[in-house]
Amino acid sequence: MSAVQELEQLALRYAEQAVMLDRQGKKEMAIEAYQRAINSLLKIISINPNYEFNRVYLQRAEAYKNRIAVLKNSLCPAVAEDSSEGRTRFEDLIMKDLPNVTWDDIVGLEDAKRAIREAIVYPSLRPDLFPLGWPRGILLFGPPGCGKTLLAAAVANEIKAKFIPVDAASIMSKWLGEAEQNVARLFNVARREAKFSPVIIFIDELDSLMGVRRFEVGGETRVRNQFLKEMDGIIDKKNPIKVYVVGATNKPWDLDQPFIRRFQKRIYVPPPNYKQRLETFGLYTKLLKLAPDVDLDELARLTEGFSGSDIMDVCQSVQLKVNSEIFEKFTDYTKAEPRPITMKDFLEVLEKRKPSISKESLLQYEKWFNDFKAL
Repeated sequence: MSAVQELEQLALRYAEQAVMLDRQGKKEMAIEAYQRAINSLLKIISINPNYEFNRVYLQRAEAYKNRIAVLKNSLCPAVAEDSSEGRTRFEDLIMKDLPNVTWDDIVGLEDAKRAIREAIVYPSLRPDLFPLGWPRGILLFGPPGCGKTLLAAAVANEIKAKFIPVDAASIMSKWLGEAEQNVARLFNVARREAKFSPVIIFIDELDSLMGVRRFEVGGETRVRNQFLKEMDGIIDKKNPIKVYVVGATNKPWDLDQPFIRRFQKRIYVPPPNYKQRLETFGLYTKLLKLAPDVDLDELARLTEGFSGSDIMDVCQSVQLKVNSEIFEKFTDYTKAEPRPITMKDFLEVLEKRKPSISKESLLQYEKWFNDFKAL
């Protein structure tokens, strides 16, 4: 057994012991056990900084630290916190202004747009046409940087929905042992707001919250079970509540199987094809001063496998390259104007960049889509 595996088992034992002592009201002993679990997790990270689970371990360590602070305060009545402090107020997460994103801001992805309109937009406009109900769980999966978050923002803007973005930290890292109550509070807020307008709960990096992990102390399992219960409540066809859960993930294969089933629509958001890359270059260069020799068709051909975000980064890098010349060549840079961007500038940037999406990962996405697709 490796040193990392030994430390994982040690951290798990300390965490289980801490939770048990915490429930029994043995606060001082629980604090000590939580601290030992933290030390074990941080040691894993220090000896193996590139370990794939380090992000999860950091979240767990932070959760234990928060619980230690709560327990210490409860041991000192004069400075004890109110039980509601430190918890996520999901009312505060509701975006005051709708995301300023429309369908026109999203290049391509016509299949994804159509599926989302069918699942969310049309039932919101005419619920009387859907006696069998409609999907309330929408899973957007695919490589990073291909437009999943933009799709969620655009549909919220389309139906004038309340938009509640959440992540694993807002659910898991506040009060250890009460994470499932955070889930219940989240859905209670959504149901209350849905009396006045549609509500979209948007969960980014869904796999970090609903994925199956080797390292669990029970809290993650209870959170998943609570989420399943809440989602069963909103997808009931007899309950026409306008609450939608839109999840985005780059790792759909890490999701818990029962949770996948609650997402009645599972939509693949792929990287752009040639035509979409051409449109994306046109979108991002329309504000730039281009030289006549810039060939967007050729740039679209050269960037096969690039995501929309990759293409934006290319255009931004070219802009930085040309603008930097002003500060390097002119003493009075306040009056100087940048020269036109040439094809050579783009080619020099592309020589130093590779797509963020590997061909192997695309095969993995396509396989998962074929196994679980639900458009």
